[in-house]
Amino acid sequence: MPHTLINGPLSMRDRVEDTLSAHRNELVNLFNRYVARGKGILQSHDLIDDLDSVVGEDGLKKLKDGPFIQILRCSQEAIVLPPLVAIAIRPRPGIWEFIRVNVYELSVEHLNVSEYLQFKEELVNGEYNKNFVLEIDFDPFESTLPRLTQSPSIGSGVQFLNRHLSSFMFRNKENLDPLLEFLRTHKHKGHVRMLNDRIQTISGLHLALARAAEYLSYFKPDAPCSEFEYVLQGMGFEKGWGNTAHRVSETVHLLLDILQAPDAATLEKFLGMIPMVFNIVILSPHGYFGQANVLGLPDTGGQVVYILDQVRALENEMLFRIKEQGLDVYPNILIVTRLIPDAKGTTCNQRIERVSGTEHTHILRVPFRTEKSILRKWISRFDVWPYLETFAEDVSNEIAAELQGVPDLIIGNYSDGNLVASLLANKLGVTQCNIAHALEKTKYPDSDLYWRNYEDKYHFSSQFTADLIAMNSADFIVTSTYQEIAGSKNCVGQYESYTGFTLPGLYRVVHGINVFDPKFNIVSPGADMSIYFSYTEKDMRLTALHGAIEKLLYDPEQSNEHIGMLSNPSKPIIFSMARLDKVKNLTGLVESYGKDTRLRELANLVVVGGYIDIKQSKDREEITEIEKMHGLMNKYNLNGQFRWITAQMNRARNGELYRYIADTKGVFVQPAFYEAFGLTVVEAMTCGLPTFATLHGGPAEIIEHGISGFHIDPYHPEQVTINLVNFFERTQRDQSYWNQISDGALARIHQKYTWKIYSERLLSLAGVYGFWKHVTKLDRLENRRYLEMFYATKYSDQVKMIPLAVDED
Repeated sequence: MPHTLINGPLSMRDRVEDTLSAHRNELVNLFNRYVARGKGILQSHDLIDDLDSVVGEDGLKKLKDGPFIQILRCSQEAIVLPPLVAIAIRPRPGIWEFIRVNVYELSVEHLNVSEYLQFKEELVNGEYNKNFVLEIDFDPFESTLPRLTQSPSIGSGVQFLNRHLSSFMFRNKENLDPLLEFLRTHKHKGHVRMLNDRIQTISGLHLALARAAEYLSYFKPDAPCSEFEYVLQGMGFEKGWGNTAHRVSETVHLLLDILQAPDAATLEKFLGMIPMVFNIVILSPHGYFGQANVLGLPDTGGQVVYILDQVRALENEMLFRIKEQGLDVYPNILIVTRLIPDAKGTTCNQRIERVSGTEHTHILRVPFRTEKSILRKWISRFDVWPYLETFAEDVSNEIAAELQGVPDLIIGNYSDGNLVASLLANKLGVTQCNIAHALEKTKYPDSDLYWRNYEDKYHFSSQFTADLIAMNSADFIVTSTYQEIAGSKNCVGQYESYTGFTLPGLYRVVHGINVFDPKFNIVSPGADMSIYFSYTEKDMRLTALHGAIEKLLYDPEQSNEHIGMLSNPSKPIIFSMARLDKVKNLTGLVESYGKDTRLRELANLVVVGGYIDIKQSKDREEITEIEKMHGLMNKYNLNGQFRWITAQMNRARNGELYRYIADTKGVFVQPAFYEAFGLTVVEAMTCGLPTFATLHGGPAEIIEHGISGFHIDPYHPEQVTINLVNFFERTQRDQSYWNQISDGALARIHQKYTWKIYSERLLSLAGVYGFWKHVTKLDRLENRRYLEMFYATKYSDQVKMIPLAVDED
């Protein structure tokens, strides 16, 4: 983990020791509180709670603004093994230090990552184990690569890389040779796309560009390339520079500017104009991946919506770029997922299926199999690991047949898709992009340290190992928010949690990933604006669905689709929609609502998620949440104020449902304990619905608190209900306030969260990172060999211990 000093020339250890010597008696009181809790882990809020509980004492008043208390307030956790307390300190995202205090002696020592993790392991293993422990360290393979240095720059990898590349080219004209080689060797299906053999040197390229620029100046800007392409070919330029005189001239002048004085913006724009990406493979192995009747089924939700919207936007952008490049080829996009023979009324048993709204994008399904049989049923995302290596081999053969070649870009989704993407990209030698969506490690606190407790149910040892392999194999990583990479001041990011951790008895990670790596890029998705649009767009509203929506919300007759009733339809609706699992915290929202009589007077509550009958579910967590939901309805006597609706799979009706809730002057609440991005948050805001969403994860970035929505902390449910009560009471006094927040939500979405912006950015990233690999000759052989060893000795061994699924009769 990167090291730092906190606020000045003194080391952390010096600052702590100075404070201890000056305020010994006062700090004994504080540390004794920590030790009194006994052996275990104290989270940051535990440390601060104890601090605040004694801050009123005279001695601590002197300390509350001192350097040690500043250190304590940026601590993420403490390991207590009386009389020792080791503290992990994070002064800013991506920067960590570790100290250990002897409470009896009040002495302090500095620890490195390995020492801290070793101390932490004693919580599980007892006394220090002197036996050899495998330590995983990727830092030596990255030490010569450029790195960002400032925490606010994390996630801006491509901008940094372009500055580095342009600076590299600017320092010496010989550094332009890799660019020339790249343009001369760049091909698609055997056809050279940029320069032919007539141009052999940088000086020759410069001369040819100048001649081409002068020649093109005699044509009208909209003159088609057919009028001059043969002359340009004679100068050394192949198809791919543009479809009109203006477009070709623009590309030519960009390259001339790069040869004369390279700069980051010009380089990125030029690379974005080169025809580089024609065939894309997108991997999402687990879950029911289909276009209808799948949303809400186990392991199938926002990720499916994300990918389907993503590929439609990518195809449109690829067609636009190919046309502008003057080429007569078509793109191909394959979404590769698992074929499930027992498909439960979905199309998940079809090998190939065209994606609606596209011409060149298909879902390709490949079954999970063993040597003896094909797996027929759905299995949980936690149980897929034994099938992925064979799946990757089968997928390699299938995509070769479909594409008649290799893809230009492979994109993995979620942990299993990213591992398969790593295996394929390594085998085929193509650019690899990873998209995690969610990393389970941060969703289950201490699931690394106590991994053995989770192993039978979740198999986290295999998943965390796969995550390390995939994120270190990827050429670039796309995240939806900064939070996903490096969290916030008080919350560790998903990727940052892989910087250093331990699986006691298996291995210890002293450097798993560097969040300052320029492979990280923030590219935020949007919502499909043909489905999700403002409630004020009266001409676009799907009023024909209102009867079905009213029945869904208010029909007093109970059914398999809904339970509970709303006896006062005139009240605004608090609305939430998510998977019914623990982390989404729908039951937590219901419990908070049930406890608050004032909120129940002001608004009705409607939640959409999961099944109502546990007999219909086979998901372990969902069954627990179903039982809990029924218990809450009875405990708080919610009938008349609460409606629970099963998962809804009709996206068009869901879009109109958001708008119908807006018509009631209601709100959307996303109460998850952690949310990597928050697609439902974007959907609700795109429909103009004021939104309250968790501050743990992506929604904290999507929403500007008090302007385009509100942040809530699900760990303090009483504060959530106070915020909702305050909002509804204010809108009763001032009806324009609801409109103010609604308008703010719409403005925020159109500013940052659209699929058009996303697709442009992703294709530009693919070009830049493809060029980066070529220019630096970055085959990363040592890193690859290390990953192969890690895969063979740890991942493969752990996977063998996972029982294979058995099909039911």
